[in-house]
Amino acid sequence: MPARAWLWLGVLLAAIVVLWPRMARAESVDLQVFKVERSEEGLLLSFSASFELPRSVEDALIRGVPLHFEADAEVLQSRWYWRDKRVANATRSWRLTYQPLTRVYRVGTGGLNQNFETLAEALDSIRRSTRWKIAEPGQVDDDGKHYLEFRFGLDTSLLPRPMQISIGREAAWSLSVERTQRLN
Repeated sequence: MPARAWLWLGVLLAAIVVLWPRMARAESVDLQVFKVERSEEGLLLSFSASFELPRSVEDALIRGVPLHFEADAEVLQSRWYWRDKRVANATRSWRLTYQPLTRVYRVGTGGLNQNFETLAEALDSIRRSTRWKIAEPGQVDDDGKHYLEFRFGLDTSLLPRPMQISIGREAAWSLSVERTQRLN
């Protein structure tokens, strides 16, 4: 082989070595803000997640597949003699859709829907939650035995069944984060 062919082969292999980890890595969700506070209203959680939709997930959304995001906060009490006791549980879910005729993104939570012009604006409404009540005032004692388990991410179990099978364990569809924090 001529020297020029070896040079191009070396450049190609170097590009693969540099780009392969970026292509193969899973998209992740980072929690920029995670704050639990006690008040007269009860136990309140504020969080801000940072993530971008991978290209394949965004393509599915544009083609009419609704995306479901879920945040789950569970307050548990440590026990040495049995499994930890669930004291409180709160779940919040969002449904993100794209309306191709009007070119509007719609975010639904509970019975409320809100329209957005861009995907970035729609995702901003999903990424943040402030002063979310996760427990009543008398449910959590100040004894140091309680802790919070928090999960946030894309819920692929609500996708259409054929899609669930086809995406399998693709890393692009596993947008999630978990956090455990002791309550003092």
